[in-house]
Amino acid sequence: MIIDAHAHLSNTDYGDTSTYLKLLKEAGIDQGVAVPGAMLDVRKMTDYITGRAKPEKPIPDNKYVENAFKANSNIHGFICINPHDKDVEQQLLKAKRAGFKGLKLSPMSHQFSFSSKGIAALASLCGEYGFPFYTHVVYSPGASTAKLVQLAKQNPKTNFIIGHMGFGPADQEALEAAKTMNNFFLETSTGNFLHIQESVKKAGSSKVIFGSEYPLSHPAIELEKIMKLEISDREREDVLSTNIKNLLSI
Repeated sequence: MIIDAHAHLSNTDYGDTSTYLKLLKEAGIDQGVAVPGAMLDVRKMTDYITGRAKPEKPIPDNKYVENAFKANSNIHGFICINPHDKDVEQQLLKAKRAGFKGLKLSPMSHQFSFSSKGIAALASLCGEYGFPFYTHVVYSPGASTAKLVQLAKQNPKTNFIIGHMGFGPADQEALEAAKTMNNFFLETSTGNFLHIQESVKKAGSSKVIFGSEYPLSHPAIELEKIMKLEISDREREDVLSTNIKNLLSI
């Protein structure tokens, strides 16, 4: 089995559910984990990274993702919550009852610190609910890899997934955290081949999770990186399905 553990779905002509399902089938990928997309127009990602553009739609369309996983048994959903909202705990509980299986945060869209009260509440609840806590990191003191690692240490019952292998092409802080902490995992989408290879070697195949970053990247292209890794069949199975299956209890 192959599971894409990170895709963005949105009601757009470049990131809709039907296109994603078509690409999964063509790539031979069995299931996908979806989060809301289109808060940032990924076709202009460099403008957001450099600060030349601001998020146009910072409100995540969680309903679109909910509709996707309720209509398609091979899609699982993570809810995206703005930690600045006053009702984050209620939002997460409502998501659990609706069938979501994890939490996705977007520091580029919502510009927060991992040390904020809202984040602390969400991280703790994720441990209670069995929700993985997925986020990427940015070049910002409040939303850095170091801050995320600190949050993970404070919440040992919560499983944390750092998107895109961390910050930059070879995030050693993220790799060291995955190597030494039971609750810290690396997600591969848009990561480079050598760093993924080294991460499996140093942290172990049980700490690396395959993702595609659809629609910014193509599921088949991201999958090919995993298929080219010089690892055993068992290790490849860990990366492609076993790890995310265990985290989501599917």
